Amino acid sequence: MQKYILIKLSNLKKISIIILILVLSLNLLLDFSFITNRLGKDLREFAYQYLVPFKNIGNLEKKIEKLENKNRQNLEATIYVDQKNINDLEENIKNINKEKILISGDREIFINAFNNLNDNLNNNLKKLEQNQITFNQIFKTIDPSEFDMMLKAERKDLNYGYDGRFNIYDDNLSVKFYTPIGDTLLYGITNTTPGSAYLDIYDNNLILVSSSGIIGYSKKPLNKPKFGISLKQIQNNLNNFIDVEQFKKSRHFDDPKYSWLKGGWYSIKDVEIFDGDIYVSYTKEVKENCWNTSLLSGKMNYVYIHFTTLFTSEECVNEYNNIDDEYNAHQSGGRIINLNNDTVLFSIGDFRSRYRSQMENSVFGKVLKFNKKNKNYEVISMGHRNPQGLFYNEEENFLLEAEHGPQGGDEINVIKLDQNNIQNFGWAISSYGEHYGGKNAPENKNKYEKYPLHKSHSEHGFIEPLKYFNPSIGISQIIGLNNKNQYVVASLKGHSLYFFEYSYNKKENNFNIIKQLDIGERIRDMIYYNSKLYLYLEDTASLAEVSFN
Repeated sequence: MQKYILIKLSNLKKISIIILILVLSLNLLLDFSFITNRLGKDLREFAYQYLVPFKNIGNLEKKIEKLENKNRQNLEATIYVDQKNINDLEENIKNINKEKILISGDREIFINAFNNLNDNLNNNLKKLEQNQITFNQIFKTIDPSEFDMMLKAERKDLNYGYDGRFNIYDDNLSVKFYTPIGDTLLYGITNTTPGSAYLDIYDNNLILVSSSGIIGYSKKPLNKPKFGISLKQIQNNLNNFIDVEQFKKSRHFDDPKYSWLKGGWYSIKDVEIFDGDIYVSYTKEVKENCWNTSLLSGKMNYVYIHFTTLFTSEECVNEYNNIDDEYNAHQSGGRIINLNNDTVLFSIGDFRSRYRSQMENSVFGKVLKFNKKNKNYEVISMGHRNPQGLFYNEEENFLLEAEHGPQGGDEINVIKLDQNNIQNFGWAISSYGEHYGGKNAPENKNKYEKYPLHKSHSEHGFIEPLKYFNPSIGISQIIGLNNKNQYVVASLKGHSLYFFEYSYNKKENNFNIIKQLDIGERIRDMIYYNSKLYLYLEDTASLAEVSFN
């Protein structure tokens, strides 16, 4: 029992020791957890307070080091670029300085040259003033007619090449243009036009007579196929009748009264070839600055043509001394028509000496009938302003006459050739146009009192026009076509051909414009040959061929 108790006590002791160990272990564990918890908290606080900043400082230092390296590199690169820019800038400054020096030198050269030029100009101006020569007078010595005269003296060909760019196709009509190649005519009748001329046919060849007196014939007949028209010159003596001395008087540079005038007042006015003879009209200086329209004739020849005076008059209009204190040699007429071997008709304008048109004993403002054999003439019609076109209808024995009106009132008139009396068409008493500036212009008051320009012709005893144009078309030549009662009239200002029908024997509704064809240039003259129209265009000194398809 005692042994049993001792064993039990021994076991209890072991148990107690185990429990004590357990308790102590538990307590130790609890204390260790507290310590570790506390230590963990303190470590975290320590880490946040000391380790983390230290680590961040290290990171920052690394970042700072990287940034410093990067900035250093950027700075070095910037310094390199800036240095390069500075070097470039310094080089540019050097170049600019060089350019500045050069520019300064050039400027000095230019200034010196300008001063020298200015000094020379002033010296020349002084010389010009001392010699009473003006720039206009200098320019007047360079007259376009002189270029024509050089062409004439050198006997140069006039060549015209076919230029298809300007072809016109219009219903049953087509137009081909032949423009100048190389040397061209420069003396024009009206203002700034480069060259004027008149046309006819001889032995199937085109004959051209320029306003300056050059005569040419086509090397090939017009009825042959062609890609151009080449005209060979014919020597002549037209210079004995009108030459550069008269041509230069066509242009007024120093007279304010004629400051508008740039064109050729004085020139050849028409050409017609009939039965082997050639007829040319021209503005003649009868005496100093006193002019009329006269007629020359000669035998047609391809080598040389010698002209003599067929008709002239002692009557002339003075450019500076006339009753109405007005003058215009554009109103000179000059159109020629041969009726037969004995008789030639030609027109003379009024030269703006209006009152002469109503004087039967004056040649101005008339259509004259001249006898080639006995040299006598008679007036067949009067009251004309500036007759530019004539066509003779042989079958019915009448003339169609086309004339310029003033401001409006261009006319087509019928002149009957079977009458013994002088037919009067009214100018300057009646006209469907107006004096330039109109009735309200103060300077026209006295003009309208003297030349009223009544709109009715018949009420004042005059013949009414067959047709009048308002506004003016700048009417020129008029021609009959193959078809009976069909005609065509050309225009300068209107740049057109006007095809019309007219029946001479029909009393009413006997005029009808069929068609207007815009050519695009001033048509100075035209002829009808081989069922084609040939035109002279003075804006470009060109030729044109109109075919009827």
